Amino acid sequence: MPSRPALRPRILDSLREVPSAQWDALVDDLPTKPTPFLKHAFLSALEDNGCVGPKTGWTPRFVTLWESDRLVAAMPLYLKDHSYGEYVFDWAWARAYHEHGVDYYPKLLCAVPFTPVRGPRLLAPTTELRAALLQAAIQLTGETSSSSLHILFPPDEILPELDQAQMMTRSNVQFHWHNTGFTNFDDFLATMNHDKRKKIKQERRRVRDAGLHFVWRTGGEASEAEWDFFSRCYHHTYRAHGFSPYLNRRFFGQLAAAMPQHLLLIVALLDGQPVASALNIIDADTLYGRYWGSVGFLSGLHFETCYYQAIEFCIAHRLQRFEGGAQGEHKLARGLLPVRMHSAHWIAHPGFSRAIAQYLRQEDGGITHYVDELNEHSPFKAHAL
Repeated sequence: MPSRPALRPRILDSLREVPSAQWDALVDDLPTKPTPFLKHAFLSALEDNGCVGPKTGWTPRFVTLWESDRLVAAMPLYLKDHSYGEYVFDWAWARAYHEHGVDYYPKLLCAVPFTPVRGPRLLAPTTELRAALLQAAIQLTGETSSSSLHILFPPDEILPELDQAQMMTRSNVQFHWHNTGFTNFDDFLATMNHDKRKKIKQERRRVRDAGLHFVWRTGGEASEAEWDFFSRCYHHTYRAHGFSPYLNRRFFGQLAAAMPQHLLLIVALLDGQPVASALNIIDADTLYGRYWGSVGFLSGLHFETCYYQAIEFCIAHRLQRFEGGAQGEHKLARGLLPVRMHSAHWIAHPGFSRAIAQYLRQEDGGITHYVDELNEHSPFKAHAL
């Protein structure tokens, strides 16, 4: 039997160095369900439109493994000189490094930029190939003078492998809605306790009484004017909260052209004019709430545009789950339940590694208590759980 070709590692400065067919074939063959965010079209659109790159503090350093000219494993990795756009907060760690005269940045981050969605991060079909990716990434921390390696929102199934690589696990909480076979929105409401059901009905009634109605547009159905309006809303909302937007109109346009089947645009109309919009990503069984914005305030507009319309879409299209994004205890009252998410961290400095390990043990106890407390305030009837 001929011997298997030796693995050849390559660190890539751009996803353009990988043919899209090879990348997507690797993603589609993963044992853990991939998400559209891992597709070549999504990640390359971030690069092509300047949303990531050296000027943004998200410098691509993708770890790849090759057999001859065939891509067999990959890791979306970025060299970071800040912690923006991650949704797993390590600012306190960076501050502690600074107070002790040690550089925390640069660091290496394995993640989908600006996307707090769980999914494969070590894009490899076997334990051995995933171990080789981790080894190459840890080696790269030394070559880039990075303080650490971080993997955000990996699937739970590989946490033992990350532990074997001396990575420390951290927990946080998101809120997800689960479809248990609802036929319509009222069917879903019937599972909730009286107070929460009444509150949601009141919120939806205010929206209807204001004259608002909503349209659903897949990526291929949305007009250029609707994409222009969504981008305007997105930028307005970020700036209203004192932040610079991560994404731009060109990025949204490229996604709409490259992967329209994975996009859902929800547009709120008042007297025929758009007043708010939300962008969601779709895969085979899940809707991911990503970005929203409005051009003014109307009572209940945010909850209807971002949550209730998304839940209705899931019910109508028999999707199993709606992930409402990072954080937000207000989502609990709207029927989204707490879910533990994870990240993994390898710290080069021995002293800081020990201190962070102790911190994470204490933090994990607090997260457990927090989830228990949230579940005690479930919006659902006891028999509906």
